[in-house]
Amino acid sequence: MAYLSPSILTADFADLKTQLKKLEEGGADFVHLDVMDGSFVPNITFGQPVVRSIAKATDLPLDVHLMIVRPELCLEEFALPQTEFIVVHEEACLHLHRTVQQIKALGKKAGVALNPATSLSTLDYILPELDMVLLMSVNPGFGGQKFIETSWQKIRELDALRKAKNPDMLIELDGGVNLDNAAALKEAGVDVFVAGNAVFSAEDMAERVRQFQRILK
Repeated sequence: MAYLSPSILTADFADLKTQLKKLEEGGADFVHLDVMDGSFVPNITFGQPVVRSIAKATDLPLDVHLMIVRPELCLEEFALPQTEFIVVHEEACLHLHRTVQQIKALGKKAGVALNPATSLSTLDYILPELDMVLLMSVNPGFGGQKFIETSWQKIRELDALRKAKNPDMLIELDGGVNLDNAAALKEAGVDVFVAGNAVFSAEDMAERVRQFQRILK
């Protein structure tokens, strides 16, 4: 089973509640929230107050992606009842294992994200502890970027690693996901698809979600 987690990074924030309802209407599985601090990545998006408001505006489970330094300092504020995943970056955590354990202690599924240039070997000793690994197939910080082609090899290598070490772990992909590559990405091993511009630029967002789901399901 594969899942669609549309990212609101390219949404119209002036009409976000309506757009969230379109995601629900189309049958999205999660809503992906890219929290950026302007330090770990060169962009600032939103923080805890906006995430709390989004949780009130949608019934979709939250897939919270923390692109921030020192995420361990504010995990509890993102562990809302609707939060399904909290994903932190390996590159942003001084003590990654401790941070993963903090997420689990809050009753949430723990994910770790890797930037395009970060080796899978950084997860060697923690992979069995993870519910999900998020591979960035663009450099983080902005929506609408072009898919980095070396991501294909990384996906296949991670798929082989999880089969050996943690078969229940999900692989999430963020960056350059669209209707043209979704089927091949699923075949390569991706389970959770983060699509931003490919969903929110559509004239009929609900139908675009349905188009993705016909491929993924």
